[in-house]
This record gives sequence, structure tokens and C-alpha cells, in this order.
Amino acid sequence: MRTTPAGPADPAAPGAPSRPVVEMSGITIEFPGVKALQDVDLRLFPGEVHALMGENGAGKSTLIKALTGVYSYDSGTVTVGGTERGFSSPAEAQAAGISTVYQEVNLCPNLSVTENIVLGREPRRRGSIDRRASRTRARAVLSRLHLDVDPDSTLGTHPIAVQQLVAIARAVDTDCRVLVLDEPTSSLDAGEVAELFRVVRALRDSGVAILFVSHFLDQVYEISDRMTVLRNGQLVGEHRTADLPRLRLVQEMIGRELATLEDLERAAAHPVPSDAVPRLSGRGIGRTGALAPVDLDVHAGRVVGLAGLLGSGRTELTRLLFGADRATSGELRVDGRPVRLRSPRQAIAHRIAFSSEDRKAEGVVGDLTVRDNLLLALQARRGWLRPIPRRTGDELVAKYMAALDVRPADPDALLRNLSGGNQQKVLLARWLLTEPRLLLLDEPTRGIDIGAKAQIQQLVAQLAADGMSVVFVSAELEEVVRICDQVVVLRDRHKVAELDGATSSVDDVVDLIARGGRS
Repeated sequence: MRTTPAGPADPAAPGAPSRPVVEMSGITIEFPGVKALQDVDLRLFPGEVHALMGENGAGKSTLIKALTGVYSYDSGTVTVGGTERGFSSPAEAQAAGISTVYQEVNLCPNLSVTENIVLGREPRRRGSIDRRASRTRARAVLSRLHLDVDPDSTLGTHPIAVQQLVAIARAVDTDCRVLVLDEPTSSLDAGEVAELFRVVRALRDSGVAILFVSHFLDQVYEISDRMTVLRNGQLVGEHRTADLPRLRLVQEMIGRELATLEDLERAAAHPVPSDAVPRLSGRGIGRTGALAPVDLDVHAGRVVGLAGLLGSGRTELTRLLFGADRATSGELRVDGRPVRLRSPRQAIAHRIAFSSEDRKAEGVVGDLTVRDNLLLALQARRGWLRPIPRRTGDELVAKYMAALDVRPADPDALLRNLSGGNQQKVLLARWLLTEPRLLLLDEPTRGIDIGAKAQIQQLVAQLAADGMSVVFVSAELEEVVRICDQVVVLRDRHKVAELDGATSSVDDVVDLIARGGRS
């Protein structure tokens, strides 16, 4: 469904000008084999905060890069201030008044606050940088934003929140007309978010158009006047924030997957006895700035799904359970015994395995063969001084390649030459070789074809039927509800509900995400 945007004379903020400062029309961008954006529109009005919403892969970052000159577009137009423009670099976009502050602050931590604000635009006197004028200019822009920051202090001595505010001050110093904030609150606590929003509102009230990208629904509804929703590279709709219920927003973001997969024929999980000891139990497990304390029980032979929008805390929780990140609160127990997982090595020793959502960066070693990739985790568990005998390795590789139907069935093929689905199968096989009792799967079916997806789902069901415990993370709620015995619902880094997978529907999960667990 595509919702027709409100007319140009109907901006969200009362009294705002009727003409958008930026209007992107029919933007289409194609990469080899992928249509990243298809006929997408975006309007930004002066004096508005406009949220750009969509799940991972929806096209948000691509659209921003098309606006700011990072990417060229195959068709469509970009109009700034009523004049059609085309930027070939971020510098050109900035010269036209469009500035971007990214999630990862891209300033120079070894320089002073003043030097970062005026960097590349330093006032000069007699051929040299006029440091007094630089400091005066920095003080002026900090004062305009009511920021109590010493302009002579080194940027790197400040927390991330202050560094982001300095990045905004730098953008304001360029007389920006449009400010793009890409996930600016992802690493901030509640107090820091409040300070950031104070600055954002001040800029909005001064007439700046602000494009705000975030996965935190509460923050989006608190700060934005209007929002545009993308899904799978296409425009779903433009809405006044006040007119769009949260439930409808979530439905627009995730869509409803068609019944393209056959129903899984999984044997019903055995009921968990009331006195059964969970294979893994967490009480108040959390990490400051990343995840609020969570309670979680995972029993033998059960699949526990983590459901929520991107940024809800799904990945953060799985990383804590694997020791990839250290918990700052709570207690973990394995088979009823307290454990401290300070590293993945310790988790593996407790027979816990983790397949990351970032297949390329944290899983695939493309220049190694399928055989070498399959044996990596087992070899690490044994220690590098105890190499796996060649014959044993060959037998294990052949067994698991056949069991997971890895194609081509060539253990000497370089992993980078396999399809995404077959790469994912190799990564799963890598961990199954270690004979885990608990398998943490973060987005194991993302970006793979329907056939490979069905095979992986069937494998998860069979592993649970054989007694393995599985924690399953997926952005596709139909998938979570279909194969999981329990569904833990997360929103904005908090656990908001827990459902029985057998008696719950996608609508139940969507409703809980939208309402934050409130009935």
C-alpha cells in the first residue's frame, strides 16, 4: 500500500511555510542485482522535524545518501529551495545548506571543540588561522544552542552525547537549512536524549528542516511533526505524526509476509515441567546504554523468539548471552549454576554457540574454503596446538555439508563464491560441529532466498525436537511466531511482554510492539 502524501499546502507544523525546502521526487537507485530505491518521494519543510521510518534494508540510508551527494540516482529529481539540484559530493550538499550528523561522530577527537566547529572553514588573518576569531565564532554558535561546553577543551575528552552536540554546532555554523540526524540517540541515555531534543527543538523553531532517523518509537513520536515510511525500497506513505497510530506505523514498516513458505511440520514441543531447571536462565541481565535488565528462561528442546523492531535490543541481548558483550547487571545461570561469561570462549566452553546477524563482518571468511570455514569454531574450541586430524575433518565436513544441503557440494570452494543462503548454512554448520546445547541465531534467514529460508527453518525445528535449546531472532514476525515456542517482545531496549508461541499471532506481537506491552 502507498499512502498519498498530504498536499504541499498542508505542512504538519502550525504556521510552517507551504513550500518544502527539499523535495525528492521519483528517486530510483539500482545496484547490481538490487533495486535499492524505487520511485521514492520525500518532502522536508522548514521548521519541522521529519522522521524517516523503516526496518533494516528499507532504503533509509540510501535515500539519505542520494540527498547528500554520496550516491547518484538513476532517475528522479531533487529540488532545494525551489531549484532542481544534483549533488556529486557531500561537500556540494553542505554548500547548499544540507548537513548530516551520523550515529558515529565523524569529527577529530584529538582537536579542540573550536577546531572541530570551524575545521575547513577557519577564519584567517594575514595568511594564518585566526585563532581568536575561531574561538569567538565557536562560542557564538555554542551560545546560540545554549551548550555549556568549553570551546578550548579537547573533543575526545567529552562523552559521545556532547560530541554529537558539537557536530550539530558545526552544522549550524555552516548556516544549514536542512539537518540530517542519522540514529543520533542510539548510544545516549535518557538525560542525554533530553538535551539533544532540546537542541533539535531550538533549531526547528529557528526554521531549520530536520530529518530524524531512529528506530525508537517513543522518541519518534516525542520529537517529530511528520514522518515518511519506507519498506523494501519503496514509499509506503507520508503522514502527520499525530495522525498515525503506532500500531499502523508498525504495520506499515514490517508489512505482512505472503504465505510463500509451507507450514513447518514440527513435532509439538513437550510441555515444560513446572520444576524443570532452565538450560539458560537470566535474571536482570542488562548492559548500561544498550539494554535494560531482562529476565529470560530457555529450556531444553524449546525455541525462544526475540521479536521487535530494529534497535529494540534483540541483538544486544543475544550478544550478552554469548559473552560477546559483558553484562553490567544481573545474573546468568547454566543448568541452574551461576556463570560469568566474560568472553565468547567461556560461552563456547559452556556449549553455547552464536551466529551473528552481520554475516559478512562477523561470520564469513570469504578467502577461506568451505572446509576451513566449517572447522573454524571446532578448531578454536580444541585450541590451535591440537589441530583436527585431516581424516576427521573431512568426515565432519562431508557430514554437515550433506545434512545442510550446502551447494555446491565442494568443500574446497571459496566461501565468498557461494550464495548468501549457502554461506548461512556453512555458518550454522560451523557451530553445529561444536555440538552446542544452546544455539543463538541472530537473523539467520535475512537476505536469503525462499528455499534456503525454508531449509534453515526446518533445521531449527529439528534441532529443537532433538533437545537443543534455540534463541531465534528475526525481523520477520511471521517467521518468529511460526517456529517459536515462546516469543519475547522487546521495544526500545526493554522487554515488554512474553507470549506463548502456540497461541499467539503476528497481530498480537505487532500490537504489543506498538503499545509497549500495554494492553
